Amino acid sequence: MTALAPETPGNPGKPGSPGSPGKPERPTGPGAGLAELGRGYLDRVRAGELGSLPAVAGLVVLCAFFALLRPVFLSNLNFANLLTQSAGSIAIAMGLVFVLLLGEIDLSAGYASGVCAAVLAILLTNHGWPWYGAVAAALLTGAVIGLLLGTLVAKVGIPSFVVTLAAFLGFQGVVLILLKEGTNVSIKDPTVLAIANDNLSPVLGWLLLAACATGYAVLQVRRSRDRRGRGLAGTPAALLALRIGAVVVLGATAVALLNQERSRNVLVGSLKGVPLVVPVIGALLLLGTFTLQRTNFGLHVYAVGGSAEAARRAGINVAAIRISAFVICSCLAAVGGVIAASRGNSVDPNTGGSNVLLLAVGSAVIGGTSLFGGRGRVVDAVLGGLVVAVIQNGMGLMGYSSGVKYAVTGSVLLVAAGVDAMSRRRTARR
Repeated sequence: MTALAPETPGNPGKPGSPGSPGKPERPTGPGAGLAELGRGYLDRVRAGELGSLPAVAGLVVLCAFFALLRPVFLSNLNFANLLTQSAGSIAIAMGLVFVLLLGEIDLSAGYASGVCAAVLAILLTNHGWPWYGAVAAALLTGAVIGLLLGTLVAKVGIPSFVVTLAAFLGFQGVVLILLKEGTNVSIKDPTVLAIANDNLSPVLGWLLLAACATGYAVLQVRRSRDRRGRGLAGTPAALLALRIGAVVVLGATAVALLNQERSRNVLVGSLKGVPLVVPVIGALLLLGTFTLQRTNFGLHVYAVGGSAEAARRAGINVAAIRISAFVICSCLAAVGGVIAASRGNSVDPNTGGSNVLLLAVGSAVIGGTSLFGGRGRVVDAVLGGLVVAVIQNGMGLMGYSSGVKYAVTGSVLLVAAGVDAMSRRRTARR
């Protein structure tokens, strides 16, 4: 048997390798430039790896469209409303990403958030618990719900669609029982109410932006350095500067806009600053992204979503991964319930119901998470949630009815699912 020569830069033993007389390859070492990276990105897009591109493009087009027809869409008051209105659905959608990555579904996430919100309100108002105890109990309730659903799916073997559909119906009854068949429970705790109703001070908003921009820059530079250390293509300095500059410019524009006075009557009270719920969603985004991209658990989630049988043969505990994903999903549904209770100042039987689940699932799928498993990121939930919020908000400003808004949102979701199916087919053909 003839030993193969190592593939080193200058090894002529393999046609087409660097330094060989065969077909020259595109440079892939540390010297790869912006043009080469751009061509590589276009190649991936042609192969069907669209990622969040449709969501970002849709968000830009929708914002431009509504701003052109209704200039008030770009006002700082409407911008702040967009962020607070979408926060609850985005939190639930973040949890759904973990389940969708496995090729599963959780149809009960909306009413699970309602159950957790009811637990929060009852403990705060009827039993006088401190806010931290009530919030912890709501999160624990979410964890128990996720553990139950995950066990039925992973251990008993009932399809997730059936399990969560039954839970969707059952949790409606649980909410009615907890709220005594329709009682509205008001929330007066100032800390809980501040989550979705208060704002950071202007100075604190700038400090938060500086911390986020610095952290992003450090992570980008470290990631590029680590890739070069492993002999892979590092990110060119020009692209690093472009990414960091874009984050700084967009963040500074948003903070400057939100720090302007939004109150129509300053004598009644000042209203300015970044909504407090924004750093809450930002913290969940960072934690979820780190979990999926920087931990063994995250790698196992993608592996199970890609092929459960292959993951099992590789020694991954598939059942534990599935159960954990449902627990995370329900815990983030609990966070969404807390945000909804804070924004509404109360909890009633409609909390977590109506279109909450549909908007959350739509946010994850529109953002780029695949319904077939194995493809998606937590940031997809944020992008998709903003797209849905822009559609709802912009069409509301234009005077359209709820029926039209639902029809348009459903059409956008159908298009996103179709794009996902076609991109997967294209990737398979390649």
